[in-house]
Amino acid sequence: MFPKCPGQDGRKIVAEEIACSNCGYRIEFFSDEIKSRCPKCKKILFKERLPSCFEWCKSARECLGEQKWKQLNGK
Repeated sequence: MFPKCPGQDGRKIVAEEIACSNCGYRIEFFSDEIKSRCPKCKKILFKERLPSCFEWCKSARECLGEQKWKQLNGK
């Protein structure tokens, strides 16, 4: 295991677009965010669930170990 999670490195953050549930405006969410405000209608939006690091972090397999990584990914 790593002494510090390599996923905390800001250079490895992933972006995705989510449609505002109020007005449909496409909002950019980053993998380390759980909420954001729609710039169009100002509604605060939350991700449906918090992303787990093993889902987006490129170092998760190495950090968790092969067996745990496979178990969490259903492989």
